[in-house]
Amino acid sequence: MPHTLASLVSHTALKLTVLAGEGRLNVPVRWAHASELIDPVPYMEGGELLLITALKLDAEDAEATRTYIRRVAQAGVVGLGFAVGVNYEGVPDALVEAARQENLPLLGVPRRTPFIAISKAVSAAVAADQYRAVTAGFEAQRELTRAALSAEGPADLLARLAAHLDGWAALYDASGAVVAAAPDWAARRAARLTDDVGRLRERPAPASSVVSDTDGDDRVELQSLGTGRRARGVLAVGTGAPLGTAERYAVHSAVALLTLTTERSRSLQEAEQRLGAAVLKMLLAGEPDHARAVAGRLYGGLLDAPFRMVVAEPVAADDDPSAPQPAPAGSAESTATLDALADAMDSAAARTGEAVLAVPDPGRLVVLVVDGGAAAEACAAHAAVAEARAGTPPRSRGRSARAEAGRAGAGLAIGMSAPTGPTAAANAYRQAEQALSVARRRGRALVEHEDVAAGSVLPLLADDAVRAFADGLLRSLRDHDATGRGDLVASLRAWLSRHGQWDAAAADLGVHRHTLRYRMRRVEEILGRSLDDADVRMELWLALKATSTPPGE
Repeated sequence: MPHTLASLVSHTALKLTVLAGEGRLNVPVRWAHASELIDPVPYMEGGELLLITALKLDAEDAEATRTYIRRVAQAGVVGLGFAVGVNYEGVPDALVEAARQENLPLLGVPRRTPFIAISKAVSAAVAADQYRAVTAGFEAQRELTRAALSAEGPADLLARLAAHLDGWAALYDASGAVVAAAPDWAARRAARLTDDVGRLRERPAPASSVVSDTDGDDRVELQSLGTGRRARGVLAVGTGAPLGTAERYAVHSAVALLTLTTERSRSLQEAEQRLGAAVLKMLLAGEPDHARAVAGRLYGGLLDAPFRMVVAEPVAADDDPSAPQPAPAGSAESTATLDALADAMDSAAARTGEAVLAVPDPGRLVVLVVDGGAAAEACAAHAAVAEARAGTPPRSRGRSARAEAGRAGAGLAIGMSAPTGPTAAANAYRQAEQALSVARRRGRALVEHEDVAAGSVLPLLADDAVRAFADGLLRSLRDHDATGRGDLVASLRAWLSRHGQWDAAAADLGVHRHTLRYRMRRVEEILGRSLDDADVRMELWLALKATSTPPGE
C-alpha cells in the first residue's frame, strides 16, 4: 500500500498532530520536502508533503497565508507540515484557517522532531512500497511463467493475469480475432475493441495504447506482441484504475511470455511452410503418394478431403479498377496485403482445428484449404472486406459467400479452383491461375473457377490485348465500309449469326442473297482468308463480339 499522511500521523516516533484537513489523510505521499520559499510551486511535482517553519512567510497575515496555501494546494501538494516552536511558538490561526478553507491537511511538527526524520520516514516507506511491488512483480512473473508452460498455455496465463490485476485480459491473434479471454465474459468486452486492435496492429511492434473512449467503466490498455515488423498478436487488459508498479510488472511479464510463444509459433510456422512447399511441389509434379508421405499428420488430413487451391496476388491501386496492375513483388505494401490474407486464413483454421497449407511465393500466395471449411470462408470474408473498403458493392449474388465478393479496389486479386483431390492438384492450380487472371481483368477481389466455367466466355473478351487483336483483324473491313462501297462488317455479322444460312441472313439485312454472297467474297478477298475455315469463322465472330462489348462488361 502507498504511504499516506495517515500512516505518518500514526508513526509514534514523529508525534505529528492534525490541525486541518482531517478528511484527506488517506492521500498517498510521494515525498517529503522542506522549503522556505515564498513560492515553492515551480519546484513541486505533486504528491509532496511540504515542510515549513514560515521563515519568510508571514503566517499571521490572513491574506498572505490564503494565497500561499491556495498556490501549493493547486500545485498538487498533499499536505503541509508546520514546525511548532521555531519561528512561531504556536501554529498561527491564519494558517490553520487558510488550510481549512482549502481542505489541505495541516500537520503540527513538534520542535523535537526534525524535518529530516519525516523525510527519512517517507523515504523508507516509499522504498518499502517499491520493494513490495518488485517482489509481487517477480512472484507474478514466476506464476505467469508456470502458466505459460502448462498444457493450457496462453489461456491459463490470461486467467492468472486477470486475477493478479483484479480485472480482465484478452489475447488477439495476428488477424485481430479474439482467441482467448479471462474471465469468460471478457470475450464480449474484447470483441468491441477490434477496431482499436486493428489500428495498433498497423503500427510497428512493439507498440501500446490506452483506449480512453470505451463502452465500459474500465481502463483498457493494449500491448502488441512480437519482435518483427508486424505484430503477431495483441494483449488487452482492463482494470478499474491505472496500473500500479506490481501490476505493470505483471503485464510486462505477460507480454514477454506471449511474445516468446508467438515467436516460437512463427518459427514452427516457417518450418511448416518449408514442408508445405515440398508437399505442394510434389502434388504439382503429379506425385500424390510421395506428397502424402511427406505431409504426414500435419497435412495428411487436408489431402484426404476435397480441397481447393487458392492463388492470390496483390494489385496496385489504379484509376481504372477494371484493369488493375500487379503490385511490385516484395514491396512492403504487397507483402502486407498477402500477410493479412494468410493471417486471416490461418487464424480461422486454427480456431476450428483445420489444416491449411500456405506457401508464400515471390509476389503471390498459394494456399490449399478444405472445401467449405473455415479457411475458405475466411478467404471470402477477407475479399468481401476489401470490396467494402473499396466502396463498390458486388455486382451479382452467387451461390456462396465467396461468390459475393465482387469488384474490389483494395489491392488484392484471388483465384480459387474447384474442389479437387491430390491426383488433380496440377489441374486445380491451373484453374486457380485462370480464375486469378479473370479476377485481374475484371478488377474483382475473388473469382472461383466455377464462376468462370459456368458463365459466358464473352466477358473474357474484355481485355486490351483481345480488343487490339480484334481491331486489327477487322480494320481493313471497316476501312472498306468507311468509303461507302458496302457494309461488309454488318453483313459478316449477320451471316455468322445465321450460321452461314444465306436466305435468313439476307432477309435480316434486307438485301438479295446474291448481294450477300458477293459481299462475303469481298470479305475473303480483303482478309485473304477463307470463310470455309471454321477457325477463321470463330476468330471473326469473337472479334466482332469483342469490339461490340463495352469495357468492363
